[in-house]
This record gives sequence, structure tokens and C-alpha cells, in this order.
Amino acid sequence: MILIGDILISDEVVTEQFICNLEACKGACCREGDYGAPLDEEELEILKQIYPLVRPYLTEEGRAAIDRNGPYAWIEEAEEFGTTLLDGAGPCAFMTTNEAGVAQCGIEQAWKAGAVDFRKPVSCHLYPIRVNKNAAANFESLNYDRWDICSAACTLGRKEKVPVYRFLEEAIVRRYGREFYEELDQAAQFHANTQTAKRPDK
Repeated sequence: MILIGDILISDEVVTEQFICNLEACKGACCREGDYGAPLDEEELEILKQIYPLVRPYLTEEGRAAIDRNGPYAWIEEAEEFGTTLLDGAGPCAFMTTNEAGVAQCGIEQAWKAGAVDFRKPVSCHLYPIRVNKNAAANFESLNYDRWDICSAACTLGRKEKVPVYRFLEEAIVRRYGREFYEELDQAAQFHANTQTAKRPDK
């Protein structure tokens, strides 16, 4: 494990390799799962405020689900809020698709168009890293989330030799800042050098 400040990072975040392969998975993480993207408390109000601006970028089904249920829902099993799903299951209500059938985030499409200044939920931006919080102890841990629908991303990551944290540099900097990322990068390089030194001579 790697500790930076009060953030604990799983070794897998720096040892596993990953690059999203949307041509292969078609954005399956936006379509699959039992509940929506986890949301920080401050993101709840943001989603409510920007929804009128994001609404034109969503599908008819997505707009109907959010108009009916709101932009987020409480997830009993996870004990946190998540984005609304279509009919309470399956695709995220904010999901759209491009001409090739690849899932896209309607919030991010609005952001790219300059309609809003919020890109998308941080949990989506950080995936496959999942953040676990202990509010009482003011403590967070970053863990690599293994999901079989991301097998093509793992294969591509290994081919290109890109660690999870480097693939997610932009998202990590957005959440924790550049200084945190640089410390993580140094720790990752130290970890790699240590593991190389431990290997027996061939």
C-alpha cells in the first residue's frame, strides 16, 4: 500500500495496467451494473442545478427517468447516492450513444459544448479506481476495481504498458491536485524499482 497524506492507495493502482478500449466494450460501464455512478455530496446539488442545461443532450428515455425520479437516487446497499438509472436498472439515465453505438456521458457532451462547467461525476472520471471513504476518520482509500467487462482495457493496457494511475492522470489531478499525482508517480517508480531489485538473476 502507498500512503500520501491521509490517502491510502492500493498497490494495484500502480502495478495493474489499463487503457479504456471503447471500440471493444462500447462503454459497457455506463450500461451495466446494479446502481448508478457514486456521487460526492457536493455533486448532488450540482446535478440538480445543471440538469436543465444538460437535458437537451440526453436521450428521451434518460430525460423521462430523471424528470420522474430526479438526477440521483439513494443506494441502500452501497449506503451512498448514485446517478439515476433507466427504470431503476441498467443504463445510466445520463448515458447517450454516438454513431458507432459507443456509450457517452450526456453531462460530458454538454461540458464539451460549453453549456456547463462540470465535466461529469468524479467517480466516472476516476474509473477503474474506486474511492472508499471513512468520514468519521477523515480518511480515503483508492482501490482498483476489477470488472470482467473491462478485460479488453486490461489487455490494451498491458500491451501499451500503461499503469492504471497514469491512464487516469487527468482524473487524479482533478480530484487530488498535481502535487498529489507527482508524489504518487514517484512512489510508483520506487515500488517498480524495488520489485525489480527483488527479482532473482536469470
